[in-house]
Amino acid sequence: MRYIKTLTILIGFISFPLFLLSCNRNMVSSDSTKSTAPSFSAAAMNRDILYHVNEYRKRKGLGALKFVEVANEQAAIHSKNMALKRAAFSHDGFEQRIAVVSKSIGPVMGAAENLAYGELSAEAVVKGWINSPGHKKNIEGNYTLTGIGTYQDAKGVIYFTQLFMRQ
Repeated sequence: MRYIKTLTILIGFISFPLFLLSCNRNMVSSDSTKSTAPSFSAAAMNRDILYHVNEYRKRKGLGALKFVEVANEQAAIHSKNMALKRAAFSHDGFEQRIAVVSKSIGPVMGAAENLAYGELSAEAVVKGWINSPGHKKNIEGNYTLTGIGTYQDAKGVIYFTQLFMRQ
């Protein structure tokens, strides 16, 4: 079984109070989501995820998301920590990831996060997120910036983190 999680958080303008809007755990069928790629490249996977997310947003009349390097770094750290079991498969630390991004790029007024893990291709993970109401809401959200981080564990399981932000 493959698991996908979503989190949407709105960040207030003054003191960064956080409001949880949705957090879902949904299963994705493993039959149609296995990757046939023989090797893993995090950079290629991240670019491919952004491509598929932006293609979906384009079909919906939404603007493309743009990578923010510090957000990519934060997403990659979280994916690696989950893969190495240093962190649970959860949104724990989300506020801190966004705070680090905000320190670098300026105030972040809204943010969300999608997570997944499994032997998934970029297209399969995005399709899984689109088929889940909470994840789809994040992908279709009023965001302009993103950070994507992936990490493959020793068993070949890939952990995915995508941050969504607006300033």
